[in-house]
Amino acid sequence: MSYRQILLSVTLLAVATISLAWASEIFGGLAPCALCLQQRLPYYVAVPILLAMVWAGQRLTSPWLIAGVGVVFLVSAGLAGYHAGVEYAWWAGPDTCGGGGGLPSSTAALAEALKGAKVVRCDEAAFRLFGISMAGYNVLMSLLLVGLCGYGFRAARAGR
Repeated sequence: MSYRQILLSVTLLAVATISLAWASEIFGGLAPCALCLQQRLPYYVAVPILLAMVWAGQRLTSPWLIAGVGVVFLVSAGLAGYHAGVEYAWWAGPDTCGGGGGLPSSTAALAEALKGAKVVRCDEAAFRLFGISMAGYNVLMSLLLVGLCGYGFRAARAGR
């Protein structure tokens, strides 16, 4: 597989992954929790870099740039792994997961806050397929992307 093919594969998989997250929210009605939103951040960093690399072609064939993108996806795997662990009750999630920041200052403020509050819990998976939550699938996809970036690093260094 050439560097260009690897780069295109990483780009398409990353775009498909973040698009699926958006589609599950927009069309599937699955509201993301705070940890879900954090898991999207590495994609927001990596996808523009990948698109620039694809657009620039041979001018940006840098083994270190694709390695940097691989590190971004390694961070993504860590964030998703943490969230999956919270969902499977392997460890506790953050205290703010599920409700939001500080407490209201009065009873009236509390009543007003409760009217519009939509609590999305981080410790309950909104969707599972074959027993794996979306965070679990993000771990798998992120690790696949890390592996492909590593493969791209080797291909770029070899000049393929």
